[in-house]
Amino acid sequence: MLATGGVTGATASSASAEGPEQIVNGTFDNGHAPWWGTANIALDSSGGQLCADVPGGTVNPWDVIIGQDNVPLVSGETYAYTFFATATPAKVAKALIQLPVDPWTQYLSANPELSVSGNQYTYTFTSPVDLPNAQVAFQIGGSADPWRFCVDNISLTGGAVQEPYEPDTGPRVRVNQVGYLPKGPKNATLVTDATAALPWQLKSASGKVVASGRTTPRGVDASSGQNVHSLDFSRYTRAGTGYTIVADGETSHPFDIGAGFWEKLRTDALKFYYTQRSGIEILDSLRPGYGRPAGHVGVAPNQGDTNVPCQPGVCDYTLDVSGGWYDAGDHGKYVVNGGISVWQLLGEYERSREPWTLRDGTLGIPESRNRVPDILDEARWEQEFLLSMQVPAGEPLAGMAHHKIHDQTWTGLPLLPHLDDRLRELHPPSTAATLNLAATAAQAARVYWPYDRAFALRNLAAAKTAWAAAKAHPDLIADPADGNGGGTYSDPDVSDEFYWAAAELYITTGAREFKDFVLASPHHTADVWRERGFDWGNTAQLGRLDLATRPNHLPDRHRVRASVVQGAEKYLATQKAHPYGIPYAPSDNVYDWGSNNLVINNLAVIATAYDLTGKERYLDGVLQGMDYILGRNALNQSYVTGYGEVASKNQHSRWYARQLNPDLPNPPVGTLSGGPNSSIQDPVAQQKLQGCAPQFCYIDDIESWSTNELTINWNSPLAWISAFIADNDEG
Repeated sequence: MLATGGVTGATASSASAEGPEQIVNGTFDNGHAPWWGTANIALDSSGGQLCADVPGGTVNPWDVIIGQDNVPLVSGETYAYTFFATATPAKVAKALIQLPVDPWTQYLSANPELSVSGNQYTYTFTSPVDLPNAQVAFQIGGSADPWRFCVDNISLTGGAVQEPYEPDTGPRVRVNQVGYLPKGPKNATLVTDATAALPWQLKSASGKVVASGRTTPRGVDASSGQNVHSLDFSRYTRAGTGYTIVADGETSHPFDIGAGFWEKLRTDALKFYYTQRSGIEILDSLRPGYGRPAGHVGVAPNQGDTNVPCQPGVCDYTLDVSGGWYDAGDHGKYVVNGGISVWQLLGEYERSREPWTLRDGTLGIPESRNRVPDILDEARWEQEFLLSMQVPAGEPLAGMAHHKIHDQTWTGLPLLPHLDDRLRELHPPSTAATLNLAATAAQAARVYWPYDRAFALRNLAAAKTAWAAAKAHPDLIADPADGNGGGTYSDPDVSDEFYWAAAELYITTGAREFKDFVLASPHHTADVWRERGFDWGNTAQLGRLDLATRPNHLPDRHRVRASVVQGAEKYLATQKAHPYGIPYAPSDNVYDWGSNNLVINNLAVIATAYDLTGKERYLDGVLQGMDYILGRNALNQSYVTGYGEVASKNQHSRWYARQLNPDLPNPPVGTLSGGPNSSIQDPVAQQKLQGCAPQFCYIDDIESWSTNELTINWNSPLAWISAFIADNDEG
């Protein structure tokens, strides 16, 4: 795939820069004016380079800066930006060309890995603006220990030739890089110019040919722009490791045939939540390499979350909303994302056919060995937070739930939670958040009843209160412009949330009020199985799935169950038509933000149809769909950290930020990336991926928050579907 507008890093330039030099005194032959540094460093150019001793103990990259102002940029001009730099000891710095005032829009953002011996770095970018006073900056703060930074031969010239971004997609044979079940379907995709069928071979780890056949030409795949063939080696059932597929002169990445990896992924996907926790110390003894102090507990420099005020004019009280999970790679906490995440974890427990695999002690969390399944302890950490977001009795809008809580302004990367010094604020209550609380609290009331009746009753009371409040205030919509410091998560239509909440309350209580509401809702008989899948903003499907699978006395429950099977058939038809076997193919060929989570949620519908019918083709559909997530895709990579030969590892996060700071870890094993997003909203994606075919609209870069984010509501379907497969791994 070719892309324009990219930023590329190299040790030697291949750009052809012919324009005038825009940097003043980039060689430091006679002092260092007009370069400046922040007050905590002294600039030294006596040796013919610009050097500074960077103090330790800073928090943010921008706490220490070397820069030059008044650098002119011309809109549409392509520039080559080069410099030589060293770090003693080795460090990662940030090299920026940006707007010199708030919001500090970045036209080039790079994270060069600096060594003691030094390297030449070259980046090309196209300016989107005419700007006479851009700022060139090296942000070098954020290190616990002191170090020395030196830079030389800094140059910025126009007339450069833009180097296209070419992702390394590896061998043209795409497989599930983790593995296939012995008795399950085994499919692969070959990228080739050939239009006629080609021979393929399955080889063992020793190189022995153990199966062979011919490919099936599928033509040009719209989602990737590639001409592809598919191949099926399902008849081979012998378990083993290190298998490869050979076709058209290419050898695939290795994979296993077995079952144990699904049980491991079930556990790893759930273990992710402990290190996302707010308000508690993360113990290194439980997660080696991920230990950190408690975040947002009111200990300086934190300003919350134990006594959080509202945004100005919203309320005159404060709430203790400590705890819960950080939603994604930032420090925000959102009720609508927390709601669907709790629902899927509790749903995983409710549907489990092998409950002993979710027993107490399986996740290694502080609550282990308390005679409660660990998955319920983990979900409770978030559910307690959701309960705390409810407006207290006696206040205006009592019983409603605040939509979200996060920093007053955006923070940068990296930033550990306990070092966040921004003011935290409660945002206005919303009907959507209130109904999320009603739904999860009703679900929690029945799930926790055998383990903690007081907590179950507390949830039931909160659910009923939230339901009444939402009915009294049915149109409080979160402001779509309220996005400074956190996501907006605005949803203009909450009729689906009403349906979901009523369904959960009916399943738990059997009360006529909720049954009547369910039966009267237009969502009850509508085709809710949209091609793009369900998510935090489309929740009627959640109610439909639980009404189909949880015991209840709806008069048309047979029809409800049949509708789930109809939805599964829709997604199976999409999968069958797709050369990569994906049950997700938007008719506009535009992939959504978090497309991977939508793929897996569609698989959850297919999985539920298997639970309802026992028909093997639904289980096969689930397994084939997960092949896409684990490597059988256009980019030839797994989207789950630690799973596969080539896997995502730089998901957008402020504390799993090894790409920016080698002292910090990558995301935990079992973390799902959001995946391809046609809209590529972040600067890194915009610079590198312009014109991308949908499957290519992804880059494993920590700064690409629109394609490579991690979130609690993306790992929850991963955990659910992994548990489903692990429960049925003999299929």
